[in-house]
Amino acid sequence: MTLLIVGLILFLGLHLIRIFAPGFRNGVIARFGKPVWIAGHSILSTLALVLVIYGFGEAREVTGMLWYPPVWMAHIAVTLMLVSSICLVAAALPAGHIAMKTKYPVIVSIKVWALAHLLANGETASVLLFVSFLVWAVLLRIMMKRRERAGEVKPRVFVSAKYDIVAVVLGAALWALIVFRLHEWLIGVAPLGAMG
Repeated sequence: MTLLIVGLILFLGLHLIRIFAPGFRNGVIARFGKPVWIAGHSILSTLALVLVIYGFGEAREVTGMLWYPPVWMAHIAVTLMLVSSICLVAAALPAGHIAMKTKYPVIVSIKVWALAHLLANGETASVLLFVSFLVWAVLLRIMMKRRERAGEVKPRVFVSAKYDIVAVVLGAALWALIVFRLHEWLIGVAPLGAMG
């Protein structure tokens, strides 16, 4: 559990520097340049994420249950993951209606992903992991609103509704790949198997 906690503090802390320590970030950029900041931040983030994944795998073996979700929660979680996948793909495309309505589809994707997994998982390690990411996504959304009001972030411009169709098709394909193959391969749990 210790490795998971340390990994979460490092990973989420690195991604909250802009909110809680903007002076530190700006100072590093002023001294070493933005490319050095981006490279350092990316390397440390990757290492922290590896620590989170490894720590989570270890913690799942030793932590107990906080609650026992009913089987039907798994149905809701799998459905929510379709929404999360579509939003994730929409974030990478030129703006359609999905991107415009959600404003920050990647943040929505993280929130929905975390919520879906909280509904379906009751073990201590899972609750810690997904609550942490949900809180992080909420803080990111608050930060983006502030940056928007300050004029630091320009709102996305609508391009075409065809990108909504692309987002839905590719998002559904990503969802199917995760549900039917990747989740069991990477995590060791078959989402549809959890439905009984």
